[in-house]
Amino acid sequence: MSQRDALQEHKPARSGVASKRRKGKNGDGAERHDVIYQTISDAIIEHRLRPGSRLREDALAEVFSVSRTGIRKILQRLALEHLVTLTPRRGASVTRPTAEDARDVFATRQLVECGIMQDVVRNITSNDARELRELAARERKALKSGEQSAAIRFSAEFHTRLAQLSGNRVIAEFIGHLCSRSSLILAVYGSSGHLGCESHDHDELINVLEAGKGERAATFMGRHLKAIEASLSIVEEEDEAPDLHHIFSS
Repeated sequence: MSQRDALQEHKPARSGVASKRRKGKNGDGAERHDVIYQTISDAIIEHRLRPGSRLREDALAEVFSVSRTGIRKILQRLALEHLVTLTPRRGASVTRPTAEDARDVFATRQLVECGIMQDVVRNITSNDARELRELAARERKALKSGEQSAAIRFSAEFHTRLAQLSGNRVIAEFIGHLCSRSSLILAVYGSSGHLGCESHDHDELINVLEAGKGERAATFMGRHLKAIEASLSIVEEEDEAPDLHHIFSS
């Protein structure tokens, strides 16, 4: 079952029956929470929920037919990924990345991702390389089809998978969080139709890694990340109150 199908299965009815539907533990299982988390995350990355948009717990609980306690847990999870900001007395809103956020995130990625290339070279296998090439191919296909959000997601998966090949789970988890923050930054301030780098960059990096050239891979990664950062065009926007029923009704 796809995420969209799963959402449709649990989508509240439009009739009066919706108000009688039980909320709570029957709709608040871990699997259901994962579906809602991914659905909201996708809406943020796809820019259907724009930076600064308020995310009211009661409205989300009604949209997804789960308890406010469940929604609160999901929002806290999104906050850990820096996709959502939780503010006392104001509640949750979609994070609005700033120019300083972008600089800090990409500077940190430079330090960490370039630093693990030697470890990746030591650990990468032919199966790993094939998996990475598949992700790179999906990214290119998504860009060619105009599916910017999907391309951003595949790019983040590529970098996260590279980090996992370092063999250091703490660093891999940290880079995963950085990639989530970068995805929002790219979705908001990136250029439509490309991700700020050459479409074949990831394939070339895989070739360098398979050749066992760790230092060259680190240099390549540095240029790759700088190109992405240089492509950003940061423009401030006004906060807005989104129509959550409309956004999550399809």
